[in-house]
Amino acid sequence: MSTTNSATAAWLTQEAFDRLTAELDHLSGAGRADIVQKIEAARQEGDLKENGGYHAAKEEQGKIEARIRQLTALLRDAHVGEAPADDGIVEPGMLVIARIAGDEEKFLLGSREIAGDSDIDVFSEKSPLGAAIIAVLSASSEKVADLVEEERRGEAMGWSVELTAVKN
Repeated sequence: MSTTNSATAAWLTQEAFDRLTAELDHLSGAGRADIVQKIEAARQEGDLKENGGYHAAKEEQGKIEARIRQLTALLRDAHVGEAPADDGIVEPGMLVIARIAGDEEKFLLGSREIAGDSDIDVFSEKSPLGAAIIAVLSASSEKVADLVEEERRGEAMGWSVELTAVKN
């Protein structure tokens, strides 16, 4: 478990950290062993150029290896801790309800990994909108930000943001 304050760190609850660690352990152990067996079984079928099972297994292996790399980096750089205090200050791990460009939005601020199987929208604190909401709304005690800008295709998009509620 790493608790780092670098700009690349993702905030995770202990529960999310444990769940992702278990997934990494499975993929690194049994997951790899299973895919190696599938590849070997497909190789036994003959000509690899026209062997759909072999190509599917190799593609699955690539996806597993990519997920292992993603989880390794995420867990290495993760900031693990309890949910932040319910003090009305916007920070990673908080459920934010805000009126953005006139529409009420309810989302979790942080890594999509902390949402687990939940269907709630998650905005990374590193995304343009997440970073702007943190910078503007946590820097002051005001509940209304005049303008949040996102650079999109070379144009600055302006949105008014009104913070409705923040919960942990």
